[in-house]
Amino acid sequence: MPLSPTPAERRARARADLRMGLPVCLTQGGAAALVAAVETLGPVRFEQLTAGGAAVMVVTARRAETLKARAYDGDLARIELPPGASLGWAQAVADPVDDLSEPMKGPFRTARGGDVALHRAGIALAKEARLLPAVLFHPWESAQAARAEGLTVLDLATDLPREEGARYSHVVSARLPMALAEAGRLHIFRPDDGAEEHYAVEIGQPDRAAPVLARLHSACFTGDLLGSLKCDCGPQLRGALKEMGEAGAGVLLYLNQEGRGIGLANKMRAYALQDQGFDTVEANHRLGFEDDERDFRIGAALLREMGFGAVRLMTNNPAKIEMMRAQGIEVTERVPLKVGHNEINAGYLATKAAKSGHLL
Repeated sequence: MPLSPTPAERRARARADLRMGLPVCLTQGGAAALVAAVETLGPVRFEQLTAGGAAVMVVTARRAETLKARAYDGDLARIELPPGASLGWAQAVADPVDDLSEPMKGPFRTARGGDVALHRAGIALAKEARLLPAVLFHPWESAQAARAEGLTVLDLATDLPREEGARYSHVVSARLPMALAEAGRLHIFRPDDGAEEHYAVEIGQPDRAAPVLARLHSACFTGDLLGSLKCDCGPQLRGALKEMGEAGAGVLLYLNQEGRGIGLANKMRAYALQDQGFDTVEANHRLGFEDDERDFRIGAALLREMGFGAVRLMTNNPAKIEMMRAQGIEVTERVPLKVGHNEINAGYLATKAAKSGHLL
């Protein structure tokens, strides 16, 4: 039916449901299961989903490593719920905030064998929703039974993310004089998958036939807006705009991928773990995330949408250069952007250099 939701729209609904504490139904072939984000799940639904003893808790291998739970499935672990497990127990397993004060959460029994495609899809959805990557998983009788409960149903055969990523439409642009670059213009781009909008700040009138001075800047609420001294994001944002303004042309892509793609709430969880003595990468791993969860295909898509095929990329991260080239964007030059060093963020920058390969 023309009015029926597309796969991308169904997936957007599923993300919203997880954020509100609703379970969603995942199906593959004849199998069906309900998954719910442990972070937002309420006690009543937790009791309903765990009744009968068929439910398991799914966490990433990164989180399982911290918990000393065996990840037999490679990238994830299926933790069997102990008798009498409560929602508080499940949320303590998902969230590392009290790991040091209450380290003995196990021992854990983890499942092995069988198809884990539905479990893996549940973790992916939780990440897309910017929630902790831990879900309660309960085999369900059928998609029809889930629809009868009013739940969103996703079929893995049709509703998985497209390999090429979302498509972006240009919504509007308007002149935006800025203190660092008066000849500014702000473009708004909207994806077709219901995810966050992204922005492009165009300085001057860059020649589309020549490599443009460009920066891919991931949103950093704490650094860009509040002037946080824990990172170098704010100085990099302003430094890039200043250099583009002085050059008379450039484009800064402002990508809404806060906290290396884990969202602001999880970024603050990572900050709390850093206060306990863990570095940036270690904190992400304890939360269940990889070092960097960002998708830089977005930047390449926006550049193409604006008519740019080659860039002089302002970055200290060689991986960004390789990612752009892999997406068909020619990088003719790396332009260093070494600003924002201070006593407070010295350890953070050292970790970026040692563990993420940044040229600092």
